[in-house]
Amino acid sequence: MPAETATGSAAEPAAGPAEGAWRDSVPEASATDLENLLGTGVGAAQEQLERNGGFLPFALVVENDGEVRLVAVTPADAAEGTDADFDADSMIGDLTELLRQHRDEFRAAAIVCDITLLEESSDAIHVAAEHRDGSLFAAVLPYAANPATRELEFGELSADTNEPGVWVD
Repeated sequence: MPAETATGSAAEPAAGPAEGAWRDSVPEASATDLENLLGTGVGAAQEQLERNGGFLPFALVVENDGEVRLVAVTPADAAEGTDADFDADSMIGDLTELLRQHRDEFRAAAIVCDITLLEESSDAIHVAAEHRDGSLFAAVLPYAANPATRELEFGELSADTNEPGVWVD
């Protein structure tokens, strides 16, 4: 089940005026790391959605040597009275804390989760990435099942806001 708190084929942010301005304001190496996390996160989430119909929140890191590594935590049970099987917000908090504790071992991190876009009444993949130099980038990719084909259809990748969570004290 998608989390209602939010803070594809697309491997990079959609090229447009906002994306160009973002990239111009970030060091080249940092932008490359963040875009790599974004593309990897979106691709992994799409694969899980198509294979399993959903995915648990997970994190990706760019280690100091440049390798990308997946980070996951065990889901906590959802609170009584909810229709969710697990507590996504708790998992995101656990991932953030785990990343914060090990932040000296990597130079960039992203948390990937399934969210509900309330205004659009749509589910979406959300990727929130940050770099140790303070650079931030986040994006959402809406998706829905086509009622006729039962295949997932993905919308347009768009930029989102993001607050630092790993390199903060």
